[in-house]
Amino acid sequence: MLIYEVNLTVDGEVASRYSAWLREHVRDLLQIDGFEAAAWYVRSDDADEIPDGDDVQGTREWTLHYQVRDRDALQAYFDGPAEEMRSDGAEYDEHVEITRRILEHRRGFHAQRQKDTGPM
Repeated sequence: MLIYEVNLTVDGEVASRYSAWLREHVRDLLQIDGFEAAAWYVRSDDADEIPDGDDVQGTREWTLHYQVRDRDALQAYFDGPAEEMRSDGAEYDEHVEITRRILEHRRGFHAQRQKDTGPM
């Protein structure tokens, strides 16, 4: 499994309209074979401060994580609809900064359970 991560920095003046467009964009991406799930996060690049998800003033920092089945599915997206899907939001290009990266799952870790928590 891969995570295709898209980091967005959105000007406050278009954030509401862009948010509405982005919801539809995410739904469209999830129709592509291999894209299995998505999560939208409010991001803070200051790791010492918890982001205020209710703050509606100024620039928004969002991160989307798309769970992708495997490398072949992600490559098929890059070779096929990626360019067109990215160009669909071109009207916001002056107001949105976008960076992307790919995360490949290596290992998961879980907290130890207390003896009295019962079965999971």
